[in-house]
Order: sequence, then structure tokens, then C-alpha cells
Amino acid sequence: QVQLVESGGGLVQPGGSLRLSCAASGSIFSINNMGWYRQAPGKQRELVATISSAAGANYARSVQGRFTISRDNAKNMVFLQMNSLKPEDTAVYYCRADIYTNQELLGLWGQGTQVTVSS
Repeated sequence: QVQLVESGGGLVQPGGSLRLSCAASGSIFSINNMGWYRQAPGKQRELVATISSAAGANYARSVQGRFTISRDNAKNMVFLQMNSLKPEDTAVYYCRADIYTNQELLGLWGQGTQVTVSS
């Protein structure tokens, strides 16, 4: 069974930093795009950042210059370094990945990790 597991969320003061990690495990042949999304209470899930297998990155305008997405292909992991956090960054953050097994392409989501920015 292939799955994604996030870690690294928590409570941080405005202006602080957090680093989220997401690890893919199971019978993985390769991973194409990976990304981070977030969903705040009462709002739709939105894209935060994505990164291709060649490490090309895209960011939502609201996080550009503050967040950095990266990946470790050898470990099947993706990271989100979040700096200068604001209260409006408070949300559940979800990892997503397009994963090839030897039989199919799976679009998987992690279970989510809570990020709360508050003084």
C-alpha cells in the first residue's frame, strides 16, 4: 500500500518558521509532481506550492518569497520551509503526490498536519 505521511506542523508565533515534511512509502516506481496544499476553516483547499521531478517549483502568490518547497528523490520526500509566518497561514496542510507504481499512476493525499500561527 502506497501512502503519504506528513509531519512538522504545530503552533508558532507570527514571524516564526516551521518546516513540514512528507514521506511517501510503499511499492513506488517513481514520483512525478509533489506539492503542498492547505485548507483553512470555512475555506476551500488551495494550492501552496508544487515541485516537479526535475525540481521546478511553483508557488501561490500569497506565500512567494516566504515559503520554499524542496524534495529528496532518493528518500521519496517533499518539504515545505515556511518563514515569516502570518496568522492567515493557519490551516491544515496536506501533501500531495503523483506516484507511479509498477501497475498504475496514483494521485495521493496525506492525512494533513495542522499549522497554527498565533501569538
